[in-house]
Amino acid sequence: MITYNTADRPDFVRHQYAFTAHIRNPDKNPLPEAIEERRMKIYRELFYNNVEEFIADTYPVLRQITPDERWHSMIRDYFANHRSHTPLFPEMPREFLKYLEHERKPHPDDPPFMLELAHYEWVELALSLLDEKVDETKINSEGDLWDGIPAISPLAWPLSYHFPVHKISPAFQPKEASKTQTHLMVYRDNNFDVHFMEINPVTARLIQLISSNTSQTGRALLIQIAEELNHPEANIVIQGGMEILDSLRKRKIVFRTCT
Repeated sequence: MITYNTADRPDFVRHQYAFTAHIRNPDKNPLPEAIEERRMKIYRELFYNNVEEFIADTYPVLRQITPDERWHSMIRDYFANHRSHTPLFPEMPREFLKYLEHERKPHPDDPPFMLELAHYEWVELALSLLDEKVDETKINSEGDLWDGIPAISPLAWPLSYHFPVHKISPAFQPKEASKTQTHLMVYRDNNFDVHFMEINPVTARLIQLISSNTSQTGRALLIQIAEELNHPEANIVIQGGMEILDSLRKRKIVFRTCT
């Protein structure tokens, strides 16, 4: 770890570092000189409680299924040791996710779905704050997707997990990954409300193809899927795919590009 509070720093800077170090980890950093314990306690509790409450609000299910002692131990470790790369308060949940993914030592009692659940819960906040919008000059929201080129909204994120993270609760905590992946679509509407929907593997494959598509029509993509499935009645797959495209368009997840 880099040491910032070095002897060559001005006294007031060193005092600031000592002050914040004690707030982050009072067990390893002594009380700063000339400050009463009574006053420092107020700061310690204020900072920690704000961080803990904000993270708990972003990860409500993770909080519910984690015993109090382990939860607070995890938050205190994050608060004391994680070095954030942004001063923005709304980015704190993303920093906490980075901590879980790359820094925290796993606990023997961690559920196997912990990281996937955390990512799933973070996505809602991330998409609600995303500084992005659909360029209306490049789309035709009512255009034909059969002969047109479909595209995915930047406000729609396809997600795939090994666990059914959208069903996890204190009463449902799977011990093993599912035999098939869980596919979800999360999207933001015009009112900035974030929605989740479960999608089947065929829809997930269609969205995957659309996401990397720049030239093929909806018809061509659906024909490709029917061929991949080797379905004996390709027309059934194609017709079902058109119904899926229409449903996605109504939710403003998919639209036709202007060509």
